[in-house]
Amino acid sequence: MRIFYNIITLTTIILGAASCTGLKALKEGQVLYTGATVKINPDSAKKVPGEKALKSTLEEMTRPEPNKKILGMRYKLSFYALAGEPKKPKGLRNWIRTKLGEPPVLMSDLRLQNNINILQSHLISKGYLQAAVTGEAIVKGRTGRAEYKAITNDRYTLNEIKFPTEPTALNNIIRRGADQSLLKSGIFYDIDVFTAERERIDNDLKEKGYFFFNPDFLLLQVDSTIGNNKANVYVKVKDMTPIEGLKPYRINEIKIYPNYNIRRDSALRLSKPVLHNDFKIYDPQNTYKPRIFDRLVFFQKDELYNRADHSLSLNRLVNLGTFRFVKAEFRPIDTLESDLLDANFYLTPQKKRSMSLQVTGTSKSNNFVGSEIKLSNTNRNLFRGAEQLVTSIAGGFETQVSGARTNSYSLSASARLIFPRIIAPINFKSASNFVPKTHITLGGQLLNRALYFTMLSGNAEFGYNWKGSQFVDHTFNPFSVTYVRTLKTTDSLEKLLVRVPSLRGNYENQFIFSTNYRFTYSDQFQDAKRNNIYFQGTAETAGNLVNAFLKKNDQGQKTLLNTAVNQFIKLEADFRDYYKIKPQLVLAGRANIGYGIPYGNSTVLPYIRQFFAGGSNDIRAFRARSLGPGSYNYDINPDSSQIFPDQGGDIKMMVNGELRAKLFSVIHGAVFVDAGNVWTAKADTSRMGSQFRLRNALNEFAVGGGVGLRVDASIFVIRFDLAMPFRKPWLPAGERWVFNQINFGDPTWRKQNLILNIGIGYPF
Repeated sequence: MRIFYNIITLTTIILGAASCTGLKALKEGQVLYTGATVKINPDSAKKVPGEKALKSTLEEMTRPEPNKKILGMRYKLSFYALAGEPKKPKGLRNWIRTKLGEPPVLMSDLRLQNNINILQSHLISKGYLQAAVTGEAIVKGRTGRAEYKAITNDRYTLNEIKFPTEPTALNNIIRRGADQSLLKSGIFYDIDVFTAERERIDNDLKEKGYFFFNPDFLLLQVDSTIGNNKANVYVKVKDMTPIEGLKPYRINEIKIYPNYNIRRDSALRLSKPVLHNDFKIYDPQNTYKPRIFDRLVFFQKDELYNRADHSLSLNRLVNLGTFRFVKAEFRPIDTLESDLLDANFYLTPQKKRSMSLQVTGTSKSNNFVGSEIKLSNTNRNLFRGAEQLVTSIAGGFETQVSGARTNSYSLSASARLIFPRIIAPINFKSASNFVPKTHITLGGQLLNRALYFTMLSGNAEFGYNWKGSQFVDHTFNPFSVTYVRTLKTTDSLEKLLVRVPSLRGNYENQFIFSTNYRFTYSDQFQDAKRNNIYFQGTAETAGNLVNAFLKKNDQGQKTLLNTAVNQFIKLEADFRDYYKIKPQLVLAGRANIGYGIPYGNSTVLPYIRQFFAGGSNDIRAFRARSLGPGSYNYDINPDSSQIFPDQGGDIKMMVNGELRAKLFSVIHGAVFVDAGNVWTAKADTSRMGSQFRLRNALNEFAVGGGVGLRVDASIFVIRFDLAMPFRKPWLPAGERWVFNQINFGDPTWRKQNLILNIGIGYPF
């Protein structure tokens, strides 16, 4: 904890000192450039539609960019000045100057006329065809800026869009697509729309076999002289378009080289192919079964070339996970009159077998951190159908960095077989770029939590995974069975179970026969978007089918091999939003709701399906798994560190908000607030206040917040979050907000309320 305080203190001192010395980086006669402002029609009361966004865009286009600022402070320039001229090319002073700092941006770097031309060109491209821009440099003391004035005049709109009338096959396709045109009468003149329209027409032609056509072969002529700030647009094919671009092509031969190597190119081409449907497969080593290409290559002989089949084939081959390199070549038959293309697919496979040894650090939502050694073996073509078999064994240890300081040891093994197709009694077809998959998984784990129990678990699962689009992922497991057996319990756990009898079911032997489905939507890989979202919804039902065939024992419980079979329904939704206020400033939010309904053979959710609150990826102001359920508090002694870290529930509600900012280099900072709790679905007399009641739910929310530092090196993220509680739900009603109790100078308060979370990766 003291190290964390020292880091924050040192950073604050450095930033405070540096903030006073930014201009000291300037040499005699130099003037610091502080940025540009753009005034749009400053002498006119008439507003331009979207003026605020247009002004921001124009200002961002000016160059140079001024020194970076946070809260008005040029922090990078301050570090540059603080370091001074280093005497050596290495060392701390040089690192501060070159890594944390940046040299001053000077007025001498300003190219005023070049910026004027860029701004005026952009306005014209957006339909302000009579726009005029002027600019001046303004210097005050040792700082200066640029000020631009843009006189836009009226923005032009499109009047009439005329498509080519010549009766050729190509022009007929262009005319038939006019209803889908992006150019509409009445919309504003916009070069970006013109570019998109050329690409739309090109895509239409590619779908009709025009393989060699190019958007550059299209000419969009604009007549802006018709008056009333309107313009006509004439779409035509350039006269100089080569003959190859003017005719459609059909597929001739389809050749597949699934074991391609450039050093064996000649030998492969001379080998005898296997004829399979319309494919010629050159695979002398018989590495792959020919039928797998029916689901990977979507061209047929004599059909017109089309871009959709081209893209789908490439994406399927790449996403199969078996081929290291994939190349598609379309070669015309070498005659001027020919309209035929040979389609050649060159596929270089990855190594069939590989082994890997991983030594990893782990960080979990229950504040366990530790290390694991994992040995894995992968076979990427088990039955010559691109099946993948991944087997692994792993051993590791974990220790809880806060709370009861519980140590945990584990040994696990797993095997996962993946088929690149849907194995089902019904015919499943997918037009997705991603190959649908069937998986069979077997696994087991021996877990020893030193102070409490030793548990053995095993699982088997059969299911499917497919993508509806690049954003949507589906996972459906019609069959999943988990067996949990508690091998040993300690006196500490037995004392706990005497105090809270309802927890005993968590540690009894049990079966879980379930069916589950997971839906995931994510556009986080689209970095250009200002707002990215992530949503995952899961549904699971357990025990219904198997319990129909089981009889009750003397205790009225249905068992299999003298082991209870759980019955429950569990639903969970996790929504996350990432809004970029600025490129280096992100507002991240999460809402997580889970609802489990135990019934029939079960009174609570099984331990491995319960919800927990508190911890480094959850509500960070409370120790891992120690919060709730409801207003219940297991440990009534605030000085105790022996809080049992497994206060689970059947229902969970949680919201998180976090403002993330890049400070310098790989160092990021955050300010966050977390709120939520867990509850039991049914009354629990040994944990009063634990049952969920809608009218009391918000009143039983725990709230906490804090600050964080993160080392984000792209390939890994190490996180330090310091949090404290704002609201404690177990306190009497009316006394749960604890702002009035905050006392950083009191060591007892700090011990009870300040929680340092050390994590790997972002919390959400």
